[in-house]
Amino acid sequence: MALELPETFTYEKRGRIAIMTVNRPRAMNAFTTGMLAAMDACFADFQQDDDLWVAILTGAGDKAFCAGMDLQEAIPRLNSGEQLGYADHTKRPFSDVFKPIIAAINGFCIAGGMEFMQGTDIRIAAEHATFGLGEVRFGLVPTGGTHVRLPRQIPWAVAMELLLTGENIDARRACEIGLINRVVPREQLMDEALRIAEKICMNSPLAVRTAKEIVVRQANLEPGFVLEKAIGARVFGSHDAIEGPKAFMEKRKPEFKGR
Repeated sequence: MALELPETFTYEKRGRIAIMTVNRPRAMNAFTTGMLAAMDACFADFQQDDDLWVAILTGAGDKAFCAGMDLQEAIPRLNSGEQLGYADHTKRPFSDVFKPIIAAINGFCIAGGMEFMQGTDIRIAAEHATFGLGEVRFGLVPTGGTHVRLPRQIPWAVAMELLLTGENIDARRACEIGLINRVVPREQLMDEALRIAEKICMNSPLAVRTAKEIVVRQANLEPGFVLEKAIGARVFGSHDAIEGPKAFMEKRKPEFKGR
């Protein structure tokens, strides 16, 4: 049965390869709740379809891979103290997907977009791509798995700099620290992602999935995910968590109180 998807998230099956595209370029490919549900449905279909061996996740347009959650939708929920994300706090984006996922990063990969990327296996970025976790600048913390995944994927000191300053880095720096695999010209991005996907498809799918499953399961990230949600909860609903996004929307400097 075909999936019913919004226009803002597309799903293409090209031979053994699934191509998923965040298709909201006018909004920097920011996610709505409906788009998150669509992405989850697509990855569930990808998981169970034995004819699909590798997925590529990308964003439409040239400006953004994904800029995180749509603030117009997210801010009222954040201000009420709600934590966005999975009801099952042991899960994060793609944490139970054992088929390979390639990220083709075509611009801003920030906030929730960078958290999605951390759940992928191989990452190719266009030369103009930008990476960052700016949540602390708005009185928030990224609770999509970053505190658990990022220090395991890049050096501790670099991960902490990204988390504590909220500053962005460019694609070259991201490659230097091992956050991404390689940087290519924008026009070569999808060709390179497809080339790697096709190379993986030359291997035994059972062996590939088993290799990934072993790596994911032995990492034992679930307790860290639960801890991230539990401790992060004290931020959401605080004065600073209300003030930060409000100041962002009003284009002014936030006045944090530390409470």
